[in-house]
Amino acid sequence: MNLSLRSSSVLDGTTHVDLATSTVRELNGALHALKPDTNETLWKIANPRGLHAIAAGLDLPVSVEIDGPVGYYCGGMNKQARIIIEGTAGVGVAENMMSGLVHVKGDASQAAGATGNGGLLIIDGNASARCGISMKGIDIVVKGSVGHLSAFMGQAGTLTVLGDAGEALGDSLYEAKLFVRGTVAGLGADCVEKEMRDEHKALLASKLEAAGILGEVDISEFRRYGSSRTLYHFHVDNVSSY
Repeated sequence: MNLSLRSSSVLDGTTHVDLATSTVRELNGALHALKPDTNETLWKIANPRGLHAIAAGLDLPVSVEIDGPVGYYCGGMNKQARIIIEGTAGVGVAENMMSGLVHVKGDASQAAGATGNGGLLIIDGNASARCGISMKGIDIVVKGSVGHLSAFMGQAGTLTVLGDAGEALGDSLYEAKLFVRGTVAGLGADCVEKEMRDEHKALLASKLEAAGILGEVDISEFRRYGSSRTLYHFHVDNVSSY
């Protein structure tokens, strides 16, 4: 157990940290100090109380289970770790994630998974505006609905939405792939509905399986959206769309 924490305990191989008596700085410092051969692989965090940047910047295959709501940037820059949030998440959950898993058991605020390069973000509830903005390889599965400008400038990765999508879905999209089961309020510039071929059904199935819900939904109910590729290079005829 890392002694820099003012209040922590180890029970049955699990490290317990209470953020009512320890600070987020102390928690993150202890997590960052872990060595690759650590046996402290399961951490349970009590009383998060919407605090910001909990479990940010991790780079080891450890599990962090947070019992309650978190604030901004929880799980940001995550590499390898498995982070479970038993509550809602504030702005930028899993922002710039590289690998691993972040699972929000409630709703997520704006910019969930923003600029994510890899890994899997699961949101059991709804996600607000700009979910997956500038995504660069992350896979995002939202079991509820997403707000406006989701996947704005999405470059790579997938966004799967079991509910509805707000206005300007996929605005200025590059090569990210979007799957929506519900209604779409409006498509952004250069985003169009595309044919759902067998390879796309297989891709979608793999993301639903990774999220543990493959047998719960009918793949035929989803529609696929992608870039029409008219904005890749500047052309004066498209100037009003930039």
